[in-house]
Amino acid sequence: MSKQKISFDHSTLVLVRRLLKEGMRPYLGKVVLAVLCMVVGAGANAGYALLMDPVVNKIFTERQSDFLWPLGLAVLGTFALKSVCNYGEAVFLSKVGLRVIADMQSRLFAHLMRLDVAFFHANSTGRILSRLTNDISQMRFAVSDALTGAGKDASSLIFLVGAMFYQDWRLSAWTFFIFPIAILPIAKLGRRMRKVTDNTQEHLGQLTTYLEQAVQGIRVVKAYGMEDYEKAKVHSLVEMLQDLTYKAARVRSASSPIMELLGGVAITVVILYGGSRVISGETTPGAFFSFITALMLAYRPLKSLASLNTNLQAGLAAASRTFQVLDAPPAILDRPDAKDLVVLEGNVRFEGVFFTYDGSKAVLDGIDLVAPGGKTVALVGPSGAGKSTVLNLLPRFFEVTDGHVQVDGQDIRTVTMASLRAKMALVSQEITLFDDTIRANIAYGRFGATDEEIEAAARSAAAHDFIVSLPDGYDTVVGERGLNLSGGQRQRLAIARAMLKNAPILLLDEATSALDTESERQVQTALEHLMKGRTTIVIAHRLSTVVNADLIHVMDRGRVVESGDHATLMAHDGIYARLYAMQFADEPLPAGA
Repeated sequence: MSKQKISFDHSTLVLVRRLLKEGMRPYLGKVVLAVLCMVVGAGANAGYALLMDPVVNKIFTERQSDFLWPLGLAVLGTFALKSVCNYGEAVFLSKVGLRVIADMQSRLFAHLMRLDVAFFHANSTGRILSRLTNDISQMRFAVSDALTGAGKDASSLIFLVGAMFYQDWRLSAWTFFIFPIAILPIAKLGRRMRKVTDNTQEHLGQLTTYLEQAVQGIRVVKAYGMEDYEKAKVHSLVEMLQDLTYKAARVRSASSPIMELLGGVAITVVILYGGSRVISGETTPGAFFSFITALMLAYRPLKSLASLNTNLQAGLAAASRTFQVLDAPPAILDRPDAKDLVVLEGNVRFEGVFFTYDGSKAVLDGIDLVAPGGKTVALVGPSGAGKSTVLNLLPRFFEVTDGHVQVDGQDIRTVTMASLRAKMALVSQEITLFDDTIRANIAYGRFGATDEEIEAAARSAAAHDFIVSLPDGYDTVVGERGLNLSGGQRQRLAIARAMLKNAPILLLDEATSALDTESERQVQTALEHLMKGRTTIVIAHRLSTVVNADLIHVMDRGRVVESGDHATLMAHDGIYARLYAMQFADEPLPAGA
């Protein structure tokens, strides 16, 4: 989500055009009704100013009683018409503005769901959440206040200026000669507002990230006595945000005094020049009061249009960041001719696979790896060897830099991602549970699963007994990230979710790492039953959990350096044998070792 270097005018025009085209076009009917109300209301406003001419001349100057009621009712009628039109305009525009923002928020989230995992690695959670919340809120000003308010104020101004020129074109020309002077400072304020708002939103994203990290890591914070450090870090960012917000308030407030001063100058010119013309008999008092009424009425929309630019730039700064996300294409897409993956045996093969996260250091360095269909294959090796990367490449969370990954001879880049991922179930060492019921978290494995199927999966994962012991059983809410459960309980729910999916290929990344001895034994038994007839790729640091694997690949520095079953690798006396010896140096060797 890098910032795009574009000129001020071009950026504004492009963003406004996109907001109108992509946001407001679906609601064109309501926009037309709002514009109709806007135009009629503006005409009524100008009509009120024109009525001041006969009111002053016929009633107050010439004292003709025949005009009293007709003109009084005419003035009342203009106000009634203006009130009805203002209500209609406000209702229609509020509906459109709120719908545009709601649609944009849903559209942004839907697009985020399409983006690949690499995007989320490159952007912090706080920054992404800031786009969905803070930026969308700022866009509400651009759509509801700026874009819709601009039409209302502009139409009112056009009708009122027309009334002023109708009454006295010379005086009007002298009056409006003054206001173009404000264009340069108002435009400069808009540019400053865009920059300040952009910086503010970036810092809000950082603050969201810091707060999220502090709350989620509260036990670590307290255990290491780092409360003061975290408070100082957040306080510094809050103070920076306060300074930016104050600067934005100063910029936003500057347009009003400019227009106040110019408005005072304009009214002074009207009084001096217009008054002299009334005194000399060149115009009537009624025409003069009609003119000055129109000028006073025009001052409010003129002042609103002047402050509109600063408010608009604040909203457009947020719109720019939002569109940057919407315009970011997914790095991994289905090919136009992609077909559904067909799994018959479940053979998995990596051929000459290279992969790098940052374009420099290779995480996988020409790896060749086979996982025969229906067999259990273990990946072992030191941390950083590339084991988890192998699992990430299979569901195409990331795309291989070079080489081929095949399932039953089908290159995974030639099949649809939906069919590819439907054939795989993943249990990661990073357990992800949603703030929902236990039932809903297990059912995430297969949408539409019955209660009986969910319970059967939980029993297979050794989770049923602890679930029914909870006050609400399967309807117990697990809390954010499953914090209401123990680590072992969370892991068993994740395994139950994978069991419910019943996919032909299982990916297990330290699937039993958080379990106690008894739970691990139960889950290991269930996993062994589940693995039968399925291709299972297991990552394990505790080698005791993979001694019975059909095939073990030993990885080191992005390459497969040894392959074979447990007995073969032990007899080879290589890396695997040394790792095994280190783990069981102080323990008796397991049976069969």
